[in-house]
Amino acid sequence: MPEPTPHSPKRRGRFLRAGSAFTVLLAVSGYVTVQYLTGSRLGPGCEVFSDGGAVRYAFSPEQAVNAATIAAVGTGRGMPERAVTIALATAIQESGLRNIEHGDRDSLGLFQQRPSQGWGTERQILDPTYAAAEFYAHLAKVDDYAELPLTVAAQRVQRSGYPEAYAKHEPDATLLAAALTGNAAATLSCTGQPDPTETPSATDAQTPAQDAVRAALARDFGRDVLQPVGAQVSGGAQTSAEPTPSATATAAPDSGERTLRLAVSAKSSPAKGSSDRQRGWQLAQWAVANAAALHIDEVTYAGREWAAGNVDPRWRTVRGAEADGASKATDAVRVVLAQ
Repeated sequence: MPEPTPHSPKRRGRFLRAGSAFTVLLAVSGYVTVQYLTGSRLGPGCEVFSDGGAVRYAFSPEQAVNAATIAAVGTGRGMPERAVTIALATAIQESGLRNIEHGDRDSLGLFQQRPSQGWGTERQILDPTYAAAEFYAHLAKVDDYAELPLTVAAQRVQRSGYPEAYAKHEPDATLLAAALTGNAAATLSCTGQPDPTETPSATDAQTPAQDAVRAALARDFGRDVLQPVGAQVSGGAQTSAEPTPSATATAAPDSGERTLRLAVSAKSSPAKGSSDRQRGWQLAQWAVANAAALHIDEVTYAGREWAAGNVDPRWRTVRGAEADGASKATDAVRVVLAQ
């Protein structure tokens, strides 16, 4: 039998298959490139990184919202960054930072807390704010928890069957805690934009979108986050002109219907040693973490800006900020909502 020639059916079949595979590869590469260049990539996602970007932790928008809540509840109780790190590592291990409705026996929620063990009702435990507050309340009773190894402190709260499991999440939790307490500036970013068909329409200064942001702020930080310093909070309980630790920021309409201005107060956080700048970065990075859920397009603070549609999702210097000292002001966080 003669040897197959370069033009034989068998050889032509190989060429056709190779050509088809190459065409498919080009199509996939083109799709990924277009997604990257348009800023949508392959769907929304978030990451937090160390200074210089050498260490990174990637997570979903759902996880970002829950992590931001855990951090806000912790600082709202005056807990230090170490406590927030312990709480985040615990939630990463127990639920993957997802508010799940199942678990071992009757375990539920971010921290897999059990109604039968006195953690609260099912409904309470599935409220991330309540669940985080309960975790911190128990952690605060652990002597010298901030000096203990993370896995030991977490285990004394959780009493898990796998007490060593929390340790492996400490590096990621440390990055998250630094960003979401405001100690690390401009280190948390998210990509991708929410579905515009689900975005509340902006019709006046009190839009549904602005109301949603205010509700989320009050949920995580408490109602006082929306009050001017020294203003009456509720039932005439606070009327003094002196600032209080609980009155932390004011959410007010800015120059446009789509803009909120979160004013950072003189007493910016109940957390001991917190500065105005730290509180401002906590609010700014909280807004980025909640961007997909609350339809936030842009966040600006201290001469830095994050935008949802950018190809590069990292914070960047606002144009002219280096020359204009006023643009570096730390008295307010500017949040722009989607159209």
